[in-house]
Amino acid sequence: MNNPKTKTPRLGFGKLLLNESRLALRVPIGLGAGLGLPILLLVILGLIPGTREPSSDLGGLSYFALLYPILVAVTILSQSINMLPRNLIKYRETGILRRLSVTPVPPSWLLAAQIVINLAIAVIGIILLTAVGVAVFGLEPPRDIPGFLLADFLTITSLFSIGLFIAAVVRSDALAQGIGGILFFALLFFGGLWIPRPLMPAVLLDISNWIPLGASVAVMQNAMQGIALSLQPLLVLIGYTVILGYLSVRLFQWE
Repeated sequence: MNNPKTKTPRLGFGKLLLNESRLALRVPIGLGAGLGLPILLLVILGLIPGTREPSSDLGGLSYFALLYPILVAVTILSQSINMLPRNLIKYRETGILRRLSVTPVPPSWLLAAQIVINLAIAVIGIILLTAVGVAVFGLEPPRDIPGFLLADFLTITSLFSIGLFIAAVVRSDALAQGIGGILFFALLFFGGLWIPRPLMPAVLLDISNWIPLGASVAVMQNAMQGIALSLQPLLVLIGYTVILGYLSVRLFQWE
């Protein structure tokens, strides 16, 4: 027999998650950024003549194949840096988190619901991006699927930790929007969106190796080619996850 006391919290969290999902659909900025933008960039890139041809300058890869992991990162980055922290900061600014603290609903449920929703959008975005790339443009699937999934998982944990850290230390939505925008393009630069990692000068490549998106793209590209995963980028992603995750928990305030 189910314990009613156990069932009630589960039901309450489910209702909260459903309500937050409805709000996300009413203001579909996150859906557009996490689902629409990466696929649009993929289609544009795939339609440009020559981008799917292998190049010796890129280690025998095509520009299309080289950019695919970066578009996966864009999907995760849109939710973790731009949407997640801003939603939580808005709830703090408007006093919703403070009001929840005096109700039977723990404020942590709202935090968990936001993480679940943004994580779901990121995962769906990765699946759609991969499906379109393989089915429409002949992208070769990852040769090392477990390694690719591990890279995706660590990318999600590290970037979501950054987003939660922003939510913990930034007090205004306007400031969070500015910080998120700067981080978004800076991380993409070191991930190789404008200068592919194989073509980066040595100094930029060294910096990229210690930036979460650079480490993420390095692991994903190795997994795509079936090359054994290097330990250094994995440790970088784990380090960002552990350190910023810990600081987020310690510094986060509900009001």
